[in-house]
Amino acid sequence: MKTLDGIGSSAEKGRNPAPTAGWSVSERLAATSDEQRVVYTVADILKILPHRYPFLLVDRIIELEPEKRIVGLKNVTVNEPFFQGHFPNAPVMPGVLIIESMAQVAGVLIYRDLPGKKLIYFTGIENAKFRRPVIPGDQLIIEMELLRRMNHFGKMAGKATVDGKLAAEAVVQFAIVDHPAK
Repeated sequence: MKTLDGIGSSAEKGRNPAPTAGWSVSERLAATSDEQRVVYTVADILKILPHRYPFLLVDRIIELEPEKRIVGLKNVTVNEPFFQGHFPNAPVMPGVLIIESMAQVAGVLIYRDLPGKKLIYFTGIENAKFRRPVIPGDQLIIEMELLRRMNHFGKMAGKATVDGKLAAEAVVQFAIVDHPAK
């Protein structure tokens, strides 16, 4: 496993990332300090993901179990470029961008252990459902769980919630390929 300078999981830094087994993510967030719940900051994420503004759609990783699951968050702000046209005077985050946020959180879990220069491509989306609109001021909590990984392919299930309420859920499939420009 490749380790990036200055970053690591809460457990690696001597902190307990999940204070009480069986608690929901919302309950764990409420029970821990800001310092305890940050696994990766946006600066750390920029070292892992190839995405950049305006298409970086994850702000922080708050839980990480290597090769199993990851929890990230996206602060949805009124100045997101997509709100200018989706929809004027009634802004709603496009569902496909919620799924992309989920894929980027999943990508942090996968990219952090990849050797060399690789890219991860979406190869499928299954059972995508959108349960409530996501609007400016919302904070998406994105939970992704690795279902299967075989060599250069994998599948992860996830959900995005706002204030503990389900906003979206999906299963995403991915392929790991050599970076064409490297």
